[in-house]
Amino acid sequence: MKPSIVNAGADAVIVYFSDAISLEANQCVLQLDTALAESDLAILETVPAYSSLMVYYDITRHSDTELRAAIKTIIESLPEASTAMGEQGKTHVIPVYYDTTVGPDLARIAELHHCSVEQVIERHCRDSYRVYALGFAPGFAYMGEVAEDLQTPRLDSPRTQIPAGSVAIAERQTAIYPLASPGGWNIIGRTTFPLYEPQKGILNQLNSGDTVQFKAISKDEFIAAGGSVEAFE
Repeated sequence: MKPSIVNAGADAVIVYFSDAISLEANQCVLQLDTALAESDLAILETVPAYSSLMVYYDITRHSDTELRAAIKTIIESLPEASTAMGEQGKTHVIPVYYDTTVGPDLARIAELHHCSVEQVIERHCRDSYRVYALGFAPGFAYMGEVAEDLQTPRLDSPRTQIPAGSVAIAERQTAIYPLASPGGWNIIGRTTFPLYEPQKGILNQLNSGDTVQFKAISKDEFIAAGGSVEAFE
């Protein structure tokens, strides 16, 4: 996989491995991110995405040309992504209460895919999901890939307020809203799994390269774990 390195301002470059979501490209992103952290380069910050890595660097230590050459050399020294696929992050099993009271888009998704609400739930729990990137809000993890028989477009009009812990789908992605916020994803359930609770020292419970498996639980189990069936605005 031949990457491209493009300028992203006076003190940053972006390394692109692909223009599409793929496991191999994301693995390359994580490999390069780790290698840069272990290098002697004056890297200030890196921001991994699905198939690219933003790299901020100290312009008093490296010129743009020098940094590009150094990154290219590091990339050439990395093992093939296909041979490193087994190097995964943590695996998380996340309990979710799936119900139309906390998942207002469940019935519409079922109708769209000509199936029952129970089948929507089964399909979402059927596969495991890779955490491809973090963003949008603290603790928000973009996960994929959602199976074709569950993929659903974003809402035409975003909701003004989505409760924290809401589990959602948008196209080929799934995610959990770590905080109450506006959003345009399809909400199918809710979890008490903590993603961002700085008062408890939890800043990023999920990280790029992690694997998530969702597990359906009952309302009683959800409430017992501290869950709330707070309604949507």
